[in-house]
Amino acid sequence: MQWSLQVNETWLHRVNPSFKLIAIVLLFVAVLFIHNINVLVNMTLFMLLLYITSTGHSWKVKVVLLLPFTILFFSSAVTMILFGKGDTTWFQLGIVHISEESFYRGVHIGLRALVFAFLGLLFALTTKPVLLFYSLMQQWKLPPKYAYSFLASIRLLPIMVEEFFTLQKALKVRGIKQEKGMKAIIQKVTLYSIPLLSQSIRRAHRIAVAMEAKKFSQQKNRTYYYQVKYSKNDVIFTTVLLMVLLISFVSATFFPYFSITDVRY
Repeated sequence: MQWSLQVNETWLHRVNPSFKLIAIVLLFVAVLFIHNINVLVNMTLFMLLLYITSTGHSWKVKVVLLLPFTILFFSSAVTMILFGKGDTTWFQLGIVHISEESFYRGVHIGLRALVFAFLGLLFALTTKPVLLFYSLMQQWKLPPKYAYSFLASIRLLPIMVEEFFTLQKALKVRGIKQEKGMKAIIQKVTLYSIPLLSQSIRRAHRIAVAMEAKKFSQQKNRTYYYQVKYSKNDVIFTTVLLMVLLISFVSATFFPYFSITDVRY
């Protein structure tokens, strides 16, 4: 069983994967310390623009992937808006207390979740796992035995899904009666977990023996099928991220959407 998506390669696909990973992690950390809601609004808009124009996927894929994060935005924002603390009360009924402070704090948390989501999607949709681990081995000196182990585990996921469906068909052919309610859950765990787990252990053992035989633990004088290097796209990527931060802060200072500049209470 194979899944494939039509992807148009963009400049983000050509950024060094490990460099992209480090840059996005640093931006993750930086966003944690931003408490100005105006800055986060700008960053969300810029990230949305990058997501639309630079991931290379179809509109259908982009919209489907964005749906759960939109729900996450509303759920996290509404929770804080309805039950947050604040002195300027807008509405109160029972335990529900909507204040000016809780409203801005809720929107701020929702926007922060959206920025995290866009950063994660930008990385996941424009990075090939194989090139990421080759880059980690070549630029960051990750031991090959760990890198190839991760690669092997990723390759095994489709095989496990295929085995699940094969097992499902085999159980139907054997006429296994389907239980209902909680018994159905216990029955499925019993019928599926043991065969799939045993097959995975056997396959992992065979792969480990093969890797040892091929000297994957050897690090010196190793050659690589893929050569991953730094390029001008890394400079462009760094410039774009810095410009996003700079423009977000400058426009939030001179053209704020909201009068509040710090949502902490």
